[in-house]
Amino acid sequence: MSQPTTRLTVAQALVRFLSAQYTERDGVRYRLIAGTWGIFGHGNVAGIGQALLEYGDVMPYHQGRNEQAMVHAAVGHARQLDRLSAQAVTTSIGPGATNLVTGAALATINRLPVLLLPGDYFASHAPDPLLQQLEHPGEFDVSVNDTLRPVSRYFDRITRPEALIPSALNAMRVLADPAETGAVTLALPQDVQAEAYDWPEEFFADRVWRVRRPAPDPVELADAVSAVRAARRPLVVAGGGVHHSRAEEALRALVEATGIPVASTQAGKGSLRHDHPADLGGIGHTGTAVADDLARTADLVIGVGTRYTDFTTASGTLFQNPDVRFLNLNITGFDAHKLAARTLVCDARAGLTALVEALSGHRVAAEYAAEYREGKERWDAVVEAAYRADDEDAVPTQTQVLGALDAVVGDDDVVINAAGSLPGDLHKLWRARSPRQYHLEYGYSCMGYEIPAGIGVQQAAPEVAVWSLVGDGTYLMMPTEIVTAVQEGLPVNLVLIQNHGYASIGGLSESVGGERFGTAYRFRSADGTFGGAPLPVDLAANAASLGMEVLRAKTVRELREALAAARASDRATCVYVETDPAPTAPPAEAWWDVPVAETAARESAVRAREEYDRQVADRRRHL
Repeated sequence: MSQPTTRLTVAQALVRFLSAQYTERDGVRYRLIAGTWGIFGHGNVAGIGQALLEYGDVMPYHQGRNEQAMVHAAVGHARQLDRLSAQAVTTSIGPGATNLVTGAALATINRLPVLLLPGDYFASHAPDPLLQQLEHPGEFDVSVNDTLRPVSRYFDRITRPEALIPSALNAMRVLADPAETGAVTLALPQDVQAEAYDWPEEFFADRVWRVRRPAPDPVELADAVSAVRAARRPLVVAGGGVHHSRAEEALRALVEATGIPVASTQAGKGSLRHDHPADLGGIGHTGTAVADDLARTADLVIGVGTRYTDFTTASGTLFQNPDVRFLNLNITGFDAHKLAARTLVCDARAGLTALVEALSGHRVAAEYAAEYREGKERWDAVVEAAYRADDEDAVPTQTQVLGALDAVVGDDDVVINAAGSLPGDLHKLWRARSPRQYHLEYGYSCMGYEIPAGIGVQQAAPEVAVWSLVGDGTYLMMPTEIVTAVQEGLPVNLVLIQNHGYASIGGLSESVGGERFGTAYRFRSADGTFGGAPLPVDLAANAASLGMEVLRAKTVRELREALAAARASDRATCVYVETDPAPTAPPAEAWWDVPVAETAARESAVRAREEYDRQVADRRRHL
């Protein structure tokens, strides 16, 4: 007996299929593709665009201003919902498609799901060469969309209607798989999008993708338990996988049962509340003194859901105990095997729960617990000093901006950042009060992420206050999604910090002998340098012109008032503040490998190379 069919175009079939996909974990169901972002042009306006119009009752559409920013918004949405729900992004061919590459790289590096639907050339090649079509004389099936292959976890070009069925199913499989997820690309030739086909009705039935919680292998678990029991100075490094798994309570149970302290990566911060006695704050180059001091003497490092980037490991110089060993609990075998570790390849919550049960009665020595708690108290005093403003009528420093924000945010507010000097200050100083409050994109550290990500988070959690923290450099990179926040009626709060330059890279440039070259926003002087007066730009006026309510703050007192007003507002609001550019955050507690010129005529670079040679000598290969 033949299957019942429905005749639809490829684009219509895809949109209808996507609207019927769900994830389920722990008995709770989510829309897998909660909505579609789109900027239309030739390549998707007559295909996906028409389909989204036709099925608008089941597939929400969101209008963006920049293709990269649309991906960032989708990533913010997915992270807020712990990867259980994603969004799609559709673009035209040509520059619309290539603008996806940065966002796709960010998503894949951070292991966050997003579905990309760029238009493509004609599969028939009938009208070649199209406007914006790349012609490769030796490979005629190549298009600019092939730039998305290395940054996608799954890629396919749909050159025949029936090919959509297996490809769409594989795309959903990857998006919903916690070990495989990232950017998924289905490149859609524009003639194929509009082609009709008789689709099996089963293709459009509701389909549930169950998100697994694989348990640890018993042999691996026994080996892990032996390692923990033998350790005298164990340290947990909590990564983003703790949050993705919603394993925060399981981690707290392990800590309270054993007394093992926890340091966190940028993605893992908030795995414990900041005021938990065992929470040591950030680790690595941007970490706290107490976390990095313990890391240097740890004999067992227990990585939970972390990728061990070079910031976390201080470029291989942080873990200096000659006998240090690693135990990595990760749902991805690729990450679990890093640093020649013992492995627990499993879901974070399942693995931590199993460890708690198997370690019954085991605790670290009281002297060790007292040591790290005393170190935590000392660091808490450092944070208080950085936040404190003795003169309420003075121009605030950047750390005082964080202190003022800390006094205003609620426990469930979300603070978003990605690039500049703020990630280091936040990792050291921010006091995370809930698992989702600290939202740092530091896998790609992409300028321009913060504003669109705030939109995605606000869509995912309309009941929470969202704060996008940006410096002037990031703002100038991509402010256009302010219009989208206003259009969508999303009350995203933007804290815009003006210090007239690239503060983070300026400091790094100075430390490596670059003398802050090219990092200030100033007029060009007669000698060709950029050492003149600040540029006469008014970023606050720009934000207002894009539809935001803007509150200007010149002093610490005005800043506190403006932040409180922004939080109380029901519309998109910008708090604009010029800060004292002098750095006030505690210095880095660990090294970061930025190669310095081996030969140079300028004395600053010579001195920097001498320091580099000294530091790099401490690098270890953990084998």
